Amino acid sequence: MYLQLLKSLNRLHPRAWDFVQLSRMDRPIGIYLLLWPTLSAVWIAGHGSPTLANVLIFGLGVVLMRAAGCCINDFADRKVDGHVKRTADRPLASGRVKSREALALFAILVGVSFLLVLCTNSRTVWLSFGAVALAFCYPFMKRYTYYPQVVLGAAYSWGIPMAFTAAGGELPASAWLLYIANLLWTVGYDTYYAMVDRDDDLKIGVKSTAILFGDADRMIILTLQLLSLGCLLLAGSRFELGGWFHLGLLGAAVCFAWEYWSTRKLDRESCFKAFLHNHWAGLLVFIGVVLDYALR
Repeated sequence: MYLQLLKSLNRLHPRAWDFVQLSRMDRPIGIYLLLWPTLSAVWIAGHGSPTLANVLIFGLGVVLMRAAGCCINDFADRKVDGHVKRTADRPLASGRVKSREALALFAILVGVSFLLVLCTNSRTVWLSFGAVALAFCYPFMKRYTYYPQVVLGAAYSWGIPMAFTAAGGELPASAWLLYIANLLWTVGYDTYYAMVDRDDDLKIGVKSTAILFGDADRMIILTLQLLSLGCLLLAGSRFELGGWFHLGLLGAAVCFAWEYWSTRKLDRESCFKAFLHNHWAGLLVFIGVVLDYALR
């Protein structure tokens, strides 16, 4: 139904679907991966009772900024996506959308996101500039470093400190444990994603942690995921989270174990499924946070 609703936008404008694909609204996995840790932070920052305004601001902000990130990502990769099997038919690579149109949509999405942030407070507004800078820089990093996934992790985690400043104006040191946990988790799952394109990336000279890790890729991903859980355990202790939160972490650990086992053949399909599967790990942690506060 969701995809049918998006496709119906073509009745309003014949090129609407091109821009839906450009912003990756037809593939909401990126929204989920960004949404669950951000909402977890919103709940913790609000001591289990976040304001409706903050839930809406950060929920909509996730959707808009993820879409903006996809626009600038495709702009940065417009000359290489055509050489990668998985991305050859993207709107910019195929010529269905022009570069200036992608930049214009990026600017519009960032502008609307900024209007949302203006509904918070000055400290959160200042932090939002970091989010825009990271979102803009990430797509270009793969040309200069083997660690673009780290930059993505920094960008995907930036909503966490913003959630705390929006809730009370203060940024406790313990919030950075959540930030580091999410950064480590993001590097892990995006390495699975990069493993899908590793052969193509090697041919065209694009860098990634999947190439850097080489034969140790799965073991390093699992290590990053376990370190992420360790940071969440420490954060849970600092924020006095209990059994339901720990049960959520256990569920995430089971997800990570399944991903490690399922990718043992290192084929593209299993690596992509492992990437998608991380959505469930993030959701379980979020559910654990919500239940821990709700059932005390």
